[in-house]
Amino acid sequence: MDASQIAQTALYQEVAERLRQRIFSHELPPGARIDEQALTLAYGISRTPLREALKVLAAEGLVILRPRRGCFVTEVSEQDLDDIFPLMAMLEARCALEATSRAQSEDLAGLDAIHARLEHFAASNEIERFFEANQEFHSRIQEMSGNRRLRQVIQDLRKVLKLTRLFSLSIDGRLKQSLAEHRVILAAIKAGDAAGAQTAMHDHILSGREALARCHSNQELLE
Repeated sequence: MDASQIAQTALYQEVAERLRQRIFSHELPPGARIDEQALTLAYGISRTPLREALKVLAAEGLVILRPRRGCFVTEVSEQDLDDIFPLMAMLEARCALEATSRAQSEDLAGLDAIHARLEHFAASNEIERFFEANQEFHSRIQEMSGNRRLRQVIQDLRKVLKLTRLFSLSIDGRLKQSLAEHRVILAAIKAGDAAGAQTAMHDHILSGREALARCHSNQELLE
């Protein structure tokens, strides 16, 4: 492989990451058609790296390639959420169990520090920053599990969940409920209670699905 081939590979990966962030921020909202010609002009690239990038995003479930129609940002349905959340609950629960079994003192200290930020952001009602710390909390537990393949599957599912326009933490009472659930997970991990951590994480993920369902119901009432 020569230098030009390496550069080409890096290019499509960079394009994929830029589009991924635009999708996650909903700058490219669910259902939106990807204008390939506009993107090639905006990024100053040819169709080849763009199409390679779209294939990557399609493999991640973020876009759908439709023959003769184009490429569209994936729309997440209620059925999709019903399919994904039980899987997430099972997988993240397993991570919590393995993380508890492997946890070292420095791991617990790091998890404690993240949780302290969750407490702070909840007290000041900083929802976006709470969400970011929440993502870090879950990622740290996945790292602690030491199970690389399990972590990759979870990350792929979480990418799809980011497509939903609904934000469960904005539902009245959900922020405090989520914080309380994190306290139970953390307490179980620190106590070395692997089965308890597994159950607490499983219930926490499914609780998030219930909150999203309430969010969707409230949105329908407003519309």
